[in-house]
Amino acid sequence: MTASTETIASTLLGWYDRHARTLPWRSPPGMPAPAPYWVWLSEVMLQQTTVAAVKPYFARFLDIWPDVGALAAAEESEVMAAWAGLGYYSRARNLHACARAVAERGGTFPDTEDELRKLPGLGAYTAAAIAAIAFGRRAVVVDANVERVVARLFAIDEPLPGARKAIREAADRITPDERAGDFAQAMMDLGSSVCTSRDPKCLLCPLSHSCEGRKTGNPASLPVKAPRKAKPVRSGTAWWIEREGRVWLVTRQGTGMLGGMRALPDDGWHAGGDGSGSAPMDAAQTPLGIVRHTFTHFALELSVVAIDGEAMPDGTGRWWPLEDLDEAGLPTLFAKAARLALAER
Repeated sequence: MTASTETIASTLLGWYDRHARTLPWRSPPGMPAPAPYWVWLSEVMLQQTTVAAVKPYFARFLDIWPDVGALAAAEESEVMAAWAGLGYYSRARNLHACARAVAERGGTFPDTEDELRKLPGLGAYTAAAIAAIAFGRRAVVVDANVERVVARLFAIDEPLPGARKAIREAADRITPDERAGDFAQAMMDLGSSVCTSRDPKCLLCPLSHSCEGRKTGNPASLPVKAPRKAKPVRSGTAWWIEREGRVWLVTRQGTGMLGGMRALPDDGWHAGGDGSGSAPMDAAQTPLGIVRHTFTHFALELSVVAIDGEAMPDGTGRWWPLEDLDEAGLPTLFAKAARLALAER
């Protein structure tokens, strides 16, 4: 390391010692590292999700499954139901698969990036975060916050995603050999509270004296992002079938869009359907309204239609008591549809 990169690391670690966020999955600076299970669970939950949204889910998972062995022994459907509302449901399936893989190796996580990468669902970022934070390994941890801090610190103005190689190389140069986990979390905290996306607080930043982006006069312009493409809009239909205080729920098949989750029966929009599929039973239908939801690659307009519940629905499912509907673990889309149906029926 050059003197300047050593100064960056020591300055930031000093700032972190004074200003580290208190988070339920973290250990304060100077304390023993948190359990690898906590680090892994929180990092998977935090992917594309805010800290505020994750906190109650993290607490709930620890309450139900206090260690990786308990999570591995759970049914996948139970894990999916507990995850409901957190989004990006493939994470929950990977979480369960990873827990089982760790249980098979005696219930202990490997302590190196290379070995962690061999576990189901662990990409480069998550493996690096666990290695650094839980095991004290020197690892280069780059999430969206770190990416923003480094792009500004070194004035990397190549548009994303092309700039990611240069950003990672720069992050590698300033990552210290000691306290790499604290350094990674310090970078995350700096990006979330000071070097924010729209309004960087340069006067409060401990690295402002070293920041090339600040010297340009417009640090908020970094990192440069490619123009967003408009998301296509799909349409679909979900059916509300109610009988004697219960609603008919199905379990979605496969591992694709919301696979394995409980849901209202629908017309297959998730497979690219155009909303013209047939109803799950031959009975009178009453339109209740439309709910809208945005997924990663498209937006959805889902028509919610009530069907007379006297006839028996096609296929397999379960009559779920309306009073316990909150316990069904419906994903956000179908929770929206259920709220609409309950309000309009």
